[in-house]
Amino acid sequence: MSQPIHPTRRFFLGSAVASLACTQLAEAQPAATLIAPLAPIRQIRAGELDIGYYETGPADGPAVLLLHGFPYDIHSYADVAPMLAARGCRVIVPHLRGYGTTRFLDAATPRTAQQSAVAADAIALLDALKIERAVFAGYDWGARTACIVAALWPERCAGLVSVNGYLIQDIARAKQPIPPQIESGLWYQYYFATERGEAGLAANRREFARVTWVRNSPKWKFDDATFARSAVAFDNPDYVAIVVHNYRFRLGLAPGIAKYEALERRLAALPTIGVPTITLDGDSDGVAPATDGKAQAAKFTGPRAHRVVPGVGHNLPQEAPEAFAAAVWDVLSGRV
Repeated sequence: MSQPIHPTRRFFLGSAVASLACTQLAEAQPAATLIAPLAPIRQIRAGELDIGYYETGPADGPAVLLLHGFPYDIHSYADVAPMLAARGCRVIVPHLRGYGTTRFLDAATPRTAQQSAVAADAIALLDALKIERAVFAGYDWGARTACIVAALWPERCAGLVSVNGYLIQDIARAKQPIPPQIESGLWYQYYFATERGEAGLAANRREFARVTWVRNSPKWKFDDATFARSAVAFDNPDYVAIVVHNYRFRLGLAPGIAKYEALERRLAALPTIGVPTITLDGDSDGVAPATDGKAQAAKFTGPRAHRVVPGVGHNLPQEAPEAFAAAVWDVLSGRV
């Protein structure tokens, strides 16, 4: 059932203790550090990447992998990560391929960003960190990646939190039109299908991201410092190639590579997800309008709850960190 919740409701904490600890930590630091980057960033070789990631919380705690979207970065979880760490979680927040300090190990590797490739990166990261299972949570590209891991590698996924629900791409139907209200929110996907769009992103990485943040989350009043903290991630030398391939592939306009063909065939069947899941919608999302979750119910064969967060747009974990952290904690605690 759809469960409206307020973004500042603190049922995640169970009590005010963890919230108070986070508040005291913030107050104990100079004001300038409140917009400082997540640090330190660690690097680890995983699959075909050298992945940059932030880690916090006890090394022996239940693992949580927090995955960001486009055009955002790991700072979508600047508030969520310490909340979960305060509850004893080992929190991993990686830069996806093409973002931040994540780099390809081989200059000859195709800069592909098809959905299976990004999901394979997440599994490679778990392997490199010697983590057997984790809760996967994300929005946008991150939610899609989390859904794919939950569907194809359920033995590695202890639970799922996914903004906008089931996001595995149906490539076979990619060229079929959808309602204009939703099409208009996806304008950038069609822009990137053109050479002009690719050149525009290369020339205006930050300007593009700022426009998109505003359109995606019309009620989110982020400041310049918050934006600047994330914008550094777009300087990655592979950023443009990765973004353009991701959107062209999902529209059926660019091929994938043979390495991921078997995974893409499995995803083409739109596999169901059986792990415990909480899906979230922001009711002010400029990309995907909020729903009651019923239309996707058949795609979740395990325990699943759907929640709508009022006043929140597409970047739900940064706009409503308590609501997002609450969902992760509820999945970890078996309250789905």
